[in-house]
Amino acid sequence: MAIARQKDRRGVAIAALVVACWSALLVYLLAYFDVSFASPLTYLFILLQTHLYTGLFITAHDAMHGVAAPGNPKLNKAIGAITAFLFAYNWYPRLLPRHHQHHRHVATEQDPDYHHGSFWPWYFSFLKNYITWWQILLMAITYNVLQLFFPLQNVVLYWMLPAILATFQLFYFGTYLPHRGEHSASNPHKSTTQSKNHLWAFVSCYFFGYHYEHHDKPYLPWWQLYKAKI
Repeated sequence: MAIARQKDRRGVAIAALVVACWSALLVYLLAYFDVSFASPLTYLFILLQTHLYTGLFITAHDAMHGVAAPGNPKLNKAIGAITAFLFAYNWYPRLLPRHHQHHRHVATEQDPDYHHGSFWPWYFSFLKNYITWWQILLMAITYNVLQLFFPLQNVVLYWMLPAILATFQLFYFGTYLPHRGEHSASNPHKSTTQSKNHLWAFVSCYFFGYHYEHHDKPYLPWWQLYKAKI
């Protein structure tokens, strides 16, 4: 298995595809797309760019588990650092220990992703644990630079808004739904899982609604996680 993992370059190719799609669509939407609030394309592109932002973070998450580039730790770390940074300047070395703390202490007081409460308090607790002031500063600087070159509404709709919506997508499907409520002692991962529907699982959050399966088999990259769903 170790040899097979070392020779498997599919994770690198998929990570490159996610970054390429996010980058290409962002350039097109900022520089070439004429926003019309009467057109459904305007809203479809917001959703698509949101999904690609989520894909950046999911790719960084794969790197945290060593499966973005298995057998090549330096490349794996580089993929994680790049994709995390592209998503609102997240800092991979800061995310990495917190995510593994989540896996070690899932749904406990030591879990940085967990909050014993309702949706909004939990969401703001989640943001507080992961967003830093220097990220906000860099986002503000980038916003002011981008609007010098591109229409303001394009910058807001396709660079800023999708990043915000993606935090909701990641939190709701990847943290809140799986870990809310009480879990029985027979559930070692304190996680629930979506019903089996691979299309919806991909669209909603790159199969991370299959969350029990992720905690049970964290060595599976997102694009193979559906195989663990019984």
